[in-house]
Order: sequence, then C-alpha cells, then structure tokens
Amino acid sequence: MNEDPIQDLDRVARAIRLLLMDCDGVLTDGRIVLLPGGGDVKFFSALDGQGVKLAGRFGLKTGIITTRESQVLERRALEMEVTHLVQKADDKLNAYQQICETEHLGDEQVAYIGDDLPDLSVMRLVGLPIAVANAVPEIKGAARYVTRVPGGSGAVREVVELILRAQGKWEGILDRFSRGIETSSLAIGGIDPGFERST
Repeated sequence: MNEDPIQDLDRVARAIRLLLMDCDGVLTDGRIVLLPGGGDVKFFSALDGQGVKLAGRFGLKTGIITTRESQVLERRALEMEVTHLVQKADDKLNAYQQICETEHLGDEQVAYIGDDLPDLSVMRLVGLPIAVANAVPEIKGAARYVTRVPGGSGAVREVVELILRAQGKWEGILDRFSRGIETSSLAIGGIDPGFERST
C-alpha cells in the first residue's frame, strides 16, 4: 500500500535540520534594480524574514546560495540571522556539499528552495527539494513540494511553517507568541550572528 503523500511529506520534513535557499526569485520576486553607481535594489518579504528567524530559533540551520553578489543580501542575511551565506556561487553543488560537510549533515537532512535551473543539481540531492510557485517547470518537476505563493511573497515562510509543523514545534511557537515570550526577541533587527560568509 502506497504511503499518503501528505504523510510522506511530513515524514521527510521531520528529518530536516538545514534549510537552504536561492535568493533571487525565492527570497525576492526575481526583479533586480541596478543602480547607476553600482549595487542593486531587492525587495524582500517581511514574512520570509520572520520565517527564517523562526527556523533558526527553533532548531534549524539556514543558508542562502546565490550566483550573484549583493551587499543588500548580506545585510538582509544578517538581519535574518542566516547561518551560511554563499555568494558568487558558480557551482552551487560544491557550495552545498561544503555546507553539509561543515554541519556534518546528510542529504536527507537538508531542504532546498529553488526557482530556476542553477538550483537543479542541489535539488536532485536533498531530502526535501522545494520549488516556489513561480519556478520554471524543470524545477517544479524536481520538487517534492511546490509552495502556494510565489517567491518574494512569503514562500520561505510557508516552507518554514511546514517543516516546524511536521516536527511538532509549531503549536509551541504559537503559544510563546500568544504569551508575548518570543515576540520582541524575534523582531527583525540588525543583529549580527556572525554567519559564515563565502564568496
């Protein structure tokens, strides 16, 4: 008898200890504004920021692997207390493997959120490959879960909640917020957790 898809997803999510993601198209809607003097402008979702912080505060390591380099992203990663930030990653698979080695984790303990072809090699390895709603067909085809909302609109928050619910942590989180225990400490601010930077 085949396992129910929802139960199968919960089983896989319970094993996750590391949540990795792309930036452009996942944490943002994919648009990039290039400034005349250099640098860029990206639009991030506050929902995703709260979600990534929740993940870190409740037992998950987090990381971003991107082919581009952006000071804006570095600042945002600091605010979200991201564990690993890898920019200018021409080889995302190599970056992924280095992070796993650092954290002493197997593929089945990792979830990855992607939207385009550079994410495919990592998604084919991880235990829980996830595509955002606006991902290209090839990425959706490689995914075990496709988010209801597109990148830049709370897709990462949706994934964090899915994983934390599967791990039996979500009700406890709601209880803490309802009693005002975690609200102030989880506000997105300029806290520098000393994440590992790689370029």
